[in-house]
Amino acid sequence: MRIARTWKAVVAGLAVGLVAASALAQNKGLDEPFRAGYKKALAGKVVGYIPVAMGFDLAQGWYQGLKKELEPNGIKVVARDPNWNTNAGAQAFTSLIAEKPAVIVIHNPDVQTYAKLIKKAEDEGIYVVQINMRSAQPSTVFVGADWVDIGERDTQAVVDACKGKSNKIAIVQGAPTAAASAYTLKGVENVLAKHPDVKVVSNQAADWDAAKAKALTQTVLKQHPDLCGIVGFWDGMDIGTAAAIKEAGLTGKVFLATSGGGEQRGACDQVKSGAFDLDLSYDVPTQASNMAAMIKWLLQGGVKAGAAKQNIYTNLIPITKANASAEGTCWKLTASK
Repeated sequence: MRIARTWKAVVAGLAVGLVAASALAQNKGLDEPFRAGYKKALAGKVVGYIPVAMGFDLAQGWYQGLKKELEPNGIKVVARDPNWNTNAGAQAFTSLIAEKPAVIVIHNPDVQTYAKLIKKAEDEGIYVVQINMRSAQPSTVFVGADWVDIGERDTQAVVDACKGKSNKIAIVQGAPTAAASAYTLKGVENVLAKHPDVKVVSNQAADWDAAKAKALTQTVLKQHPDLCGIVGFWDGMDIGTAAAIKEAGLTGKVFLATSGGGEQRGACDQVKSGAFDLDLSYDVPTQASNMAAMIKWLLQGGVKAGAAKQNIYTNLIPITKANASAEGTCWKLTASK
């Protein structure tokens, strides 16, 4: 059977080659043989998109990137906004499954909430692409940051900045049940295990909330005015962390390392102002492009939903004072719309 399929492919290839040779010999244009199939496989398909909320740079950047890459090919991108409500997200996911889109892109609020729904969707033939925050249930594709690497790199930067100082650091986590927090914390632990002289005086969760991050940091700085560094888990939240440092008159003295999607106002502008000392960008436009490329490939390839479990970890861009002003280091949400 395999030999027969191989022989058919060889014959088909020879036929295409003969047609091409004939057309070229007659100085005629040649119709690209795979173009029609590509267009047919994509046209009319629907991609559902459920972030944790639509009202911030990551979600908007992914959404605009998907629309830019997919809609010119006849693919409709539909968004559902849970607005940080996990119950609303689960309801939106359930409704999308009933609508039978070809693909659902999901940004998990935690590792468990959507696990059964991911399996249900793929059992029903719908591809699920997870972005940045994983569920305990794997799906056909994951595109996102390497959180362990982020934790290691941010923590090492803080440790280096604390040399010759108090060696007291604080950790401001996101939501403890989110994969991004759990995996980043593992990276933090990996580095701290090599530096027993560094003391963690506070390790608390701000649940991705800038106001909570500010309040936590205010308390820590009052208790430990000689704090030398903070490892934050998301720049959107660490706006609050930076505000507390500034109010205490410690900007430039307490090294703040964080991470985010690399949007101009939330990343480069904050580094230039001195609010952040290091912001590791996982580059939202590239993540959107990677998701779109995988979606195009899946819609053509005939791979059974859930049969593959592939990962694309996006390269990190360290944003510091050295490159924060350089063109192209960050992307602009206004330009992506």
